[in-house]
Amino acid sequence: MKKIIITSFLILSVIAFGQNKKTVKASPFSTKNKSVTIYTSADSTSLRLTKTDSNLQFSALKQPLETQTCIFVDPDKKFQTFLGIGGAITDASAEVFAKLTPVKQQEFLDAYFSKENGIGYTLLRTNIHSCDFSSASYTYVEEGDAALKTFTIEHDKQFKIPLIKKAIEKIGSDVKFYASPWSPPAFMKDTKNMLKGGKLLPEFYQSWANYYVKFINAYQKEGMPIWGLTIQNEPMATQKWESCIYTAEEERDFLKNYLGPTLKKAGLGDKKITVWDHNRDLLVQRATTILDDPEANKYVWGVGFHWYETWTGGEPMSSNVGEVNKLYPNKNLLFTEGCVEKFDATKYQLWANGMRYGKSMINDFNNGTVGWTDWNILLDENGGPNHVGNFCFSPIHGDTKTGDLIYTPSYYFIGHFSKFIGKNAKRISSVSSRSNLLTTSFLNKDGKVITIVLNNSNKKVTYNLCIGKTATEVTILPNAIQTLVY
Repeated sequence: MKKIIITSFLILSVIAFGQNKKTVKASPFSTKNKSVTIYTSADSTSLRLTKTDSNLQFSALKQPLETQTCIFVDPDKKFQTFLGIGGAITDASAEVFAKLTPVKQQEFLDAYFSKENGIGYTLLRTNIHSCDFSSASYTYVEEGDAALKTFTIEHDKQFKIPLIKKAIEKIGSDVKFYASPWSPPAFMKDTKNMLKGGKLLPEFYQSWANYYVKFINAYQKEGMPIWGLTIQNEPMATQKWESCIYTAEEERDFLKNYLGPTLKKAGLGDKKITVWDHNRDLLVQRATTILDDPEANKYVWGVGFHWYETWTGGEPMSSNVGEVNKLYPNKNLLFTEGCVEKFDATKYQLWANGMRYGKSMINDFNNGTVGWTDWNILLDENGGPNHVGNFCFSPIHGDTKTGDLIYTPSYYFIGHFSKFIGKNAKRISSVSSRSNLLTTSFLNKDGKVITIVLNNSNKKVTYNLCIGKTATEVTILPNAIQTLVY
């Protein structure tokens, strides 16, 4: 009888504990004793990530009116976990950096990689041997060396590796560093040319998979931990620079039969593999082809995308990002490249370039993107160097004639996100009642909410920032971007 009573007591205790465990919930977000600090960048002003308000208070607003413009934020409705924001260290970026004075080099490193004095980049991308933003085409092996016996990254030690090491040192343990190839060596392709498209020949699939392993091991031996890689930059684009075509089926089969198993066998199965790495237009078709195959799916960390689908004359297709997010909620979406094309020095301060960044970042994050990687972090006064003349803008330019650093609007727009959204933050519900305001919000691990608001109009707008039954009134200048911290 005593045993029965004790056993019954233990069972009831376990049940009660389980029930209590289920009912434990995080406290709902409250605006009590919170104030709002606002940072603003605005066209035709000197405001650049400038603190413009520091003590806005919340008050009761039980029912907003149709005549009021509102941003509704609900910190208790959570979505994807934030990975980071950053840019690419290409050969071009590193060569320009090397021409700066030590003082300007330090300013540059702080501007990108310091959270306090800059905009706090944590993501880094680089090219596996040459891309268009290299001074010339090159590989890590001698022509014809399928066994990769001559593999060496000696070329990268002059410019690229020193800058990558400085960036990693500045970022610290939060860094996520990944790499992308633009083309296999010429001898591995059906065209025998690294440029102008062409395809990887089947007899070199294994050799090319081994090449990734060689690259990762060589870079890590130099003290640069590789977090992940993409299989091929822009696999559907035949470009005048380094490029290689993979159909969706070809990328899937190369991954599941060669690259995935080869990385695993080499002890590199923890590297995050991102597929596609091209525009949003064909994003869904590529994702379904690869991810619906279980043998390929198991190797895929995420799906990467660029923003250049507008070359056809259409609008950005951010809804395709959201569609992939709905179809494969357990896979990650990563913006892997974007820049303003067709460099023109008279347009350094063109505000529309920054607006393009702001709109893309808000829409991409709202559609499930976990991280956002800009293209070159630094280019010269000509938008290069680029060995095929594909000159572009970067957020910061280094004028090699004057030694000056030129900060473009894009730098500040990116900073409105990267400087404030913290590691492992959660995106939360953030919606606008009017089409002229775009918004996204994140809840940082320290409990602070970061709300970004972009005024996509030529008029000043007054709006209510609404949290539950409370609100505070905010004014945003025409074509401005704000970060609200509370």
